[in-house]
Amino acid sequence: MGEVRVGLLVLYSERVEACRDFYASLGLDLLREQHGGGPVHYAAELPDGLVLEIYPGSPGRSTGRLRLGLVVPATAQLPKGEHKVTDPDGRVVVVNAVRGALRAVAGPAPPEAAP
Repeated sequence: MGEVRVGLLVLYSERVEACRDFYASLGLDLLREQHGGGPVHYAAELPDGLVLEIYPGSPGRSTGRLRLGLVVPATAQLPKGEHKVTDPDGRVVVVNAVRGALRAVAGPAPPEAAP
């Protein structure tokens, strides 16, 4: 099988603003978006190209149990090491706080365009 990577992860939440605040506190730069007449939601593009979005959910449309792992820079509030935290919807988020710059996971370089 060829190389595979995750490109999009969407969380549906009835607590969109609280989840936005939670994930922003971990370092995600979540931007407010709305496409046409669709719902207002938040999106962040991570260094490896993964887009994480938080959309409004409803009782019948929410992201239930999910275990998410993030690697973030260590801070005074989140020292180096592994931390298990819970988002406003009750999802466990394993946060690995590391020292130094994070490097994107790079795939193969795209072929050069033919002239």
